[in-house]
Amino acid sequence: MIKIIDYGMGNLRSVQKGFEKVGFTAQITSDPEEILKADGVVLPGVGAFGDAMENLKSAGLIQVIKEVVKKEIPFLGICLGLHLLFSTSEEWGKQEGLDIISGQVVKFPDNLDKKIPHMGWNQLEIKKETDLFKNLDTDFFQYFVHSYYVIPEDKSVIATTTDYGIEFVSSIQKDNIYAVQYHPEKSSKEGLQILRNFGELI
Repeated sequence: MIKIIDYGMGNLRSVQKGFEKVGFTAQITSDPEEILKADGVVLPGVGAFGDAMENLKSAGLIQVIKEVVKKEIPFLGICLGLHLLFSTSEEWGKQEGLDIISGQVVKFPDNLDKKIPHMGWNQLEIKKETDLFKNLDTDFFQYFVHSYYVIPEDKSVIATTTDYGIEFVSSIQKDNIYAVQYHPEKSSKEGLQILRNFGELI
């Protein structure tokens, strides 16, 4: 059973429907015991970093997420769920994250000759082979909506990068942790293949 963490942010139902389309049962829950019993855990999210951390704290889910990672349960972070794994974010001043992945979340530069937020389809360049990208072309497109991106300290966790005036990290993978900047649940057959691949990890 895949558990999708409900902490009051993001369209959780669209992620759930994405898994259902590729044949996997996914349950939306905020129950720590249910999450810890899961075969796979998904942390989606859309919105402000600080609000998300506050919601996770209020729901008693910060330690639960860290325990999931420690237990080596397959874990997928989506969009804001990627950002929250990092040490800090500069969104609305310095914010403390889960610090599961060392690094920071930063805003696209003001002098970037691109519209911010980065919104729409863009290409991924695979930097590291992982099970998440099985049965996908070397370079494929996914759907993005974001103004901030991650900078991991350990470059070996970088799974894909994407170009948007600058090259930024669009996927990471470390041990049982997989996390992506884009929205696979909104990214047609390639995105659904990513969800299928995650389901098959379990």
